[in-house]
Amino acid sequence: MADITLPADFRDNQGARHRLLQKGQQTKAAIIDCALGMAIHLGLEGLSIGAVADAMQMSKSGVFAHFGSREELQISVIREYHQRFEQEIFFPAMDLPRGLPRLKTLFNNWMQRTSAEIDSGCLYISGAVEFDDRPGPVRDALASSVKTWLTALHRAVLQARDEQHLSKDTDATQMSFEIHGLILALHYEARFLKTAKSLNRAKQGFEHILERYGASSLKA
Repeated sequence: MADITLPADFRDNQGARHRLLQKGQQTKAAIIDCALGMAIHLGLEGLSIGAVADAMQMSKSGVFAHFGSREELQISVIREYHQRFEQEIFFPAMDLPRGLPRLKTLFNNWMQRTSAEIDSGCLYISGAVEFDDRPGPVRDALASSVKTWLTALHRAVLQARDEQHLSKDTDATQMSFEIHGLILALHYEARFLKTAKSLNRAKQGFEHILERYGASSLKA
């Protein structure tokens, strides 16, 4: 069968379309990055096509072309935040052995991110305040991201119990709830009340939780 040679103008058009698609993807990623920075400081409700367009020095129609609605922009920001959350907290912990080493690393990574967010804010927490009683796609996307993370935390606790790093009668759901509660308390105390040494108290609280649930080792 003879080789088929595509016309030069066809190849040029294909290349141009590929470059245009690449540029479009890069522009969309830059818009999401900008919008995420705004959402962390202003909240998801602070986002608008116009505000993001001004920050990007683009036209409203240019930003709208990438998302189609303010709602889709908000959802894209939530997805990006979740992806970065996983990259910083979840994935590094997966390189460690199952059980207590992984659970501790998840918490320590979470603490590091929380420390960085004390001045800016956590999208999960601010978003929950904004959308707790507002059903719709934005709330669904936000709740889904939080539930995904809490499921990962719960799984880490179960694995620690299975590895006998925790007491065999450990209630994994209750323990996960208490760990999550530490994070929420830390944000409230450190960000809102400006309570001194809140981070140290959260870390001490985690050690106390491990001790109560029979952790075989309390050393990091």
